[in-house]
Amino acid sequence: MTVRVRGIYSTALTERFEEIVQPSKPIEERFDREFSMGPATVAIETTEDRQGVGVHGAPGDVGAVVSALRDLALDTFVWRGALPRNGIFAGEVVDTLGSGALVRCLPEDTGPESILDDPAPVGGETTGFLPYSNADERIEDGDRLQVQVIETRAPWSDGRPVLDTSLRVAGGLATLRRGGQHGRGPELADLLPEEPPEGWAADWAPLSDQADLDELGAVVEHLSGHAATIDEQLADAPEATDHAPGAYVRPEATYWVWFGRESRFALDEWRRNVTTTMAGHHRIKAGTETASTAVDFAEGICDEPGTGPEAFPFEVVAEQFGPRDGDRIDIGHGKPDGRLIELGPGEVTDRTSDGQVTVRREISSRGSYDALGTEREPGDIAVTKFQEDRWWYPTVYRGEDGTSKGTYVNVCTPVEIFPNTVRYIDLHVDVIKTPDGTTEIVDDDELTAAVEAGQVDEQVAEKARTVASAVENAF
Repeated sequence: MTVRVRGIYSTALTERFEEIVQPSKPIEERFDREFSMGPATVAIETTEDRQGVGVHGAPGDVGAVVSALRDLALDTFVWRGALPRNGIFAGEVVDTLGSGALVRCLPEDTGPESILDDPAPVGGETTGFLPYSNADERIEDGDRLQVQVIETRAPWSDGRPVLDTSLRVAGGLATLRRGGQHGRGPELADLLPEEPPEGWAADWAPLSDQADLDELGAVVEHLSGHAATIDEQLADAPEATDHAPGAYVRPEATYWVWFGRESRFALDEWRRNVTTTMAGHHRIKAGTETASTAVDFAEGICDEPGTGPEAFPFEVVAEQFGPRDGDRIDIGHGKPDGRLIELGPGEVTDRTSDGQVTVRREISSRGSYDALGTEREPGDIAVTKFQEDRWWYPTVYRGEDGTSKGTYVNVCTPVEIFPNTVRYIDLHVDVIKTPDGTTEIVDDDELTAAVEAGQVDEQVAEKARTVASAVENAF
């Protein structure tokens, strides 16, 4: 197994995995060891929102990496992607938009085969987005065509995997394209004895200039093996008109790892073995690019930063980057199946120095408040108090005239309060207090079902139930 890492978690993950290749310049300078520029069988990439990482590559090797990460902390969650990177599918166009088409690549109730002994649940879309610029012919509703996944999306994001009708094999230092032209390459590329399979051409990345002849040859050989497999499996494959929606070739597996607050502090400890790491390093960097830059500056001038969750300077971070009183903030309500539901936005009405933020939302829809049995009406007010690091948070509902409509306590993974959003994963079980003062633990059956479905670990479920009991007793 060889691993390529990119993003804000790179130092911690390089410390965890010995088999790192194709390092970035900061990683090369930070570690006192030799790195190869040879091919990577696994790529670990930070998600765009910095919430976690995507793990892509050879199924067996991806399984080993994911197994090492999933026990990082209780609030680490793992999903296997329905549409893995480089996967080739027979897709059916289900809708045409202004800039592209939505293409269903798999039946909605199916996913990839398991690669772990205790498989993670399937997460993410089974439908991808095909830009019209990635298709040679006009696309219309109902068309069936061969497509490949060229960009993946985390299940908690609001985007869809990006598709293309041409084929490629991406590998960090180089990309092989079927039917393409040879792109730019390092000077040594012309000396390589290894050539891509017939019909494939190599397009080299700038980092390839740092590789030697043997490493470049190994990269071509590695990618050529994938290309040959694709050619072989597609040779006798049925036409897309007969197969869609369905998979043709899935040379790689894609897994998504959500890092919660406790996970980030565990990653801090890995990083601290290598270099100066302030308290809450990954917690702060996960917020904004500006905050990430500030962390780099602070660590550059700090000799003895504090360590551990208790040393995390929430008030300092919030005062500098937000949220502040009057700010608008979203509530990122993560679900154990990988979805992210936005509950908001709301207005920050108070923030205390110990990490508590009060958010006020005005209700605009009709219905009823789940489990409370009270009517939801436009003009109602929901006041929620979030506490950084707490495994629960309460929301008090009141009518426009101030009448109580009950209190709902969500049990969740430790809350993280970022400048623009609050994030956690809901653990199903909740505690309610009705207007007449009756208290009750609800939705425990949903938590049981999530455990049985492999979405929630038994230890996490036990923690959730303990928290719910403590909240009920406090009521």
